[in-house]
Parts: sequence; structure tokens; C-alpha cells
Amino acid sequence: MSERDSGSSGRVKAKEASPRTKTSGPAPFGAFVRKPGERPGGKAKANVANAGSEAAAMRPETAESWPADAVEVGAIVDAYGLKGWVKVAAHADAGQGGDALLSAKRWWLMKGRERQSAPSLQAKLHSDSVVAHLGGVADRDAALALRGSSVHISRSEFPALEADEFYWVDLIGLEVVNLAGASLGKVAGMIDNGAHSVLRVEYPAADKTGKTVTAERLIPFVGVFVKTVDQAAKQITVDWEADY
Repeated sequence: MSERDSGSSGRVKAKEASPRTKTSGPAPFGAFVRKPGERPGGKAKANVANAGSEAAAMRPETAESWPADAVEVGAIVDAYGLKGWVKVAAHADAGQGGDALLSAKRWWLMKGRERQSAPSLQAKLHSDSVVAHLGGVADRDAALALRGSSVHISRSEFPALEADEFYWVDLIGLEVVNLAGASLGKVAGMIDNGAHSVLRVEYPAADKTGKTVTAERLIPFVGVFVKTVDQAAKQITVDWEADY
């Protein structure tokens, strides 16, 4: 399995092994793992779909109005230019799940306990980050006021993947079973080790005193070990023994 990535990108194919499974970003939001041997053709396109629309104001949000499927994909780190653009450090590169920032029509922002949302009027790649113009942010001062805000995108606005590709966020929580049907635990997170993605699977175990504790096993997300990913059944089948 190889990736192209939140993400928060990071796609994986569960039928073939590959030394090129690579994701990036400090968190498993938006990241995906993809087919081995395939590379994206060309750079991700900038979102300009809303560029000609009337700029709506930034609006306050509450926990109740926050989308249930919101996924954190980055953070606003600075203003960009003088006309209200912001600079975002994405948790995943564009083409690896971070392109949700480029295509989403609405960004959901959280800073401390304050929640806001705004339409994305235009977003594009700039060096190793994403820059964007949000509705209601008209000048540099307004953009600077957003520094430190985490950026969330509704999962429903993530770019579609191929049938055998998966976003990291969709793998977390799935039960992992081996070919014999034995449960190995649930996916608690994903790790990028530089060569491929790794499932971090947690399961109950007993310590030396007999007390139940949470143990962890790491399973490379490559086709030689991962045989099927059934999101409907919330299950991943692996060729992996419980005593490995």
C-alpha cells in the first residue's frame, strides 16, 4: 500500500505491498493511503469555485451548530499579504488529504473556546503551505486575528478517493481481526514511519499483577499483511498472529 496525505490528509491499497507508502503531517486527519506505484498526475488545483461569489461574513458557531463530521486538517499560522488572506499549515500535504483545504466550500475555525466558520472564496498552494481568502476577512489585521485557529473541514467535503483508497480518519476505530477470525484490537491511530503507514492497534491485556491494561501492537499497512478493509462492517482483516 502506498500513499500519495489531512489528513487530517495518505491513502492505502490493501492488496499489494509497496515500499512507497508515505503520508505526512503531525496528525492522522485527512491523510490517506493509496495504491502502490501510482503517483498523482500534476499539482492539486486551487479552489476558485467561490471566488466570484459575494463574500459572506464570518459567522459565530456553537458546539450544536458544529458539523458532526468535522475533521481537523490544519491550523492558521499567519496572514498572507495585505488583503485578508491567511496562511495555513496543513496536517497533510495537498494530494494526500490536505487538498480538502483547497476544495472545501466552508472552513470551520476553532480558537480556544471560540468557534467560527466562513466560506472559502479562494484557496491555493503556496510553497509548503496553503493560502486562502475567507469570506468576511477583508484585511491583514482581520487575518492576523485568526492566527492560532485550528481549521476543520466537514468529512463530506473531502475529495473522493478510489475504491481501494482510504483516509486515515476513516480507519481509526475499525476492529482488526486476523485470518483465523481472532480479534487483535481496534485501530487507535496511524503512524507514518517514512516508508509506509502503520496501524496502531490497541487491545486489552493483563499486566504482571493481573490488572487489565491497554496494550498496543503495530501492523504495517502494506498488502502483504492487510488483506481487506471493510468500512461497512467496520473491520480490517490482516495476516497477523496475536503473539507477533
